[in-house]
Amino acid sequence: MEQTGCPTNPEKCGDYTLIEDGEEHLLGLYDKPLPCFGCGIGWFSFLLGFIIPLMWYYATILYFRNYYRKDPRERTGLATCAIAALVFTVVALIIVAVILL
Repeated sequence: MEQTGCPTNPEKCGDYTLIEDGEEHLLGLYDKPLPCFGCGIGWFSFLLGFIIPLMWYYATILYFRNYYRKDPRERTGLATCAIAALVFTVVALIIVAVILL
């Protein structure tokens, strides 16, 4: 027995009643905009880090504390800040070593 229109018309589903859509609860998570002007804390910290490099370290701490589990869209920006902090630290150590030696 084929039931046409079941997902769109619950009255024609026979003995079964549709409770809810399996993916409906995920839609609300991505409807709200990201903080910091819509680009997220990670990307905002990355851009601001070129002026204030300590922002890269702040975002790196958020990345290692799994802040992105609140909103998975934050993960790439926070990971980018962790890489930028690593590169900045290595370059700063090389510059200090060249100046002192």
